[in-house]
Order: sequence, then structure tokens, then C-alpha cells
Amino acid sequence: MPTTNITNIIEITPILLLAATLFIAVVYDLRFQKIPNWITFPVMAAGVAFHTVTTGVQGLAFSAGGVFTGIAVFMPFYLFSGMGAGDVKLMGAIGGLLGMKGVLTAAIGTSLAGGVYAVILLAFHGQLVETVKRYGQMLKEFLFTRRFVYYPPEKKERMPMLCYGVAIACGTTLSLVINIV
Repeated sequence: MPTTNITNIIEITPILLLAATLFIAVVYDLRFQKIPNWITFPVMAAGVAFHTVTTGVQGLAFSAGGVFTGIAVFMPFYLFSGMGAGDVKLMGAIGGLLGMKGVLTAAIGTSLAGGVYAVILLAFHGQLVETVKRYGQMLKEFLFTRRFVYYPPEKKERMPMLCYGVAIACGTTLSLVINIV
């Protein structure tokens, strides 16, 4: 087998594992509204092991740095109850496969996809106009008084459940496609 074929297999392996992981995470998140450890931890370990075996200490640093960066980027959102721990660990698993730069671009794509996803959910549930009005009122209050006053949603305006694994998968895929093009 020529070395180019082996090189191609080595280069594509993390992407294939990532694709399978994201698919499973999305299906599980949509069905159970969580991303369990049995999805994230083995992928983190596999990413670190793969990169260590293929490129030694540099691979270990590449992958471990990606795991920590992926977790660190979304940890504040978890700490302020903006997302679940499974979402944070999924970003760590992505970092283990893509490294620090890859997980940062995936996080940017995920943030964009999450915003679009939230707007679509609000529109689908008929809450977009009320939400925009409410946040517009908060902005107006801030501009005139320089104080932030939060206006909670009315009981009927409950935010639909965001399965953020969907946004993570879309944003990560978007970042990979942009890097390829």
C-alpha cells in the first residue's frame, strides 16, 4: 500500500470519527435533551490517543490543548445555566479531534448556528415577535437610563427547548466546510 493512501487514511480518520460522534450526539440530544458521557469521554480519549500515536508528543499537545480549549470556551455558558454539561464535553471531544484552532473555529460556527437555531425555534413557536419586543424594551431602558433592567417573559412566552447538540453539529460542520473551501 503506497504511503499516500496511508496518509490519506490517517488524515480522514478524525473527521470520520467526528462525523459519527456528531450524528449520534444530535440524535440523542433531540430524543433525550442531553448528551451523555458515553458519547463524549471515549471520543476525547480516542482523539488524544490517535494524535499521540500518529505524531507523538506534538500530537498529545495538539489534542489535549484542543480538549481543554473546547471545554474552556463553553464552560462559562454552563456555569451561568446557558447550556448543559454534555454540550461542553462535546466541544471538548471536538477539540480532541481538531485541536485548539479547529475547536475555536468550530465554536464560532456553533455560536452562529445556535443564534440561527434559536431564532428559527422562536419563529416556529410563534414567540419571535414578542421576544424581539421584550429585548427591544430592555435595550431602550438601558439606553435611556444606563441601567440594565430585565423584563422576564410572560408565562405563555416560555422559550422552547434548545437542543444545543444540533447547533454544535451544524457549526462544527460549517467550520470544516469553510476550512476546506
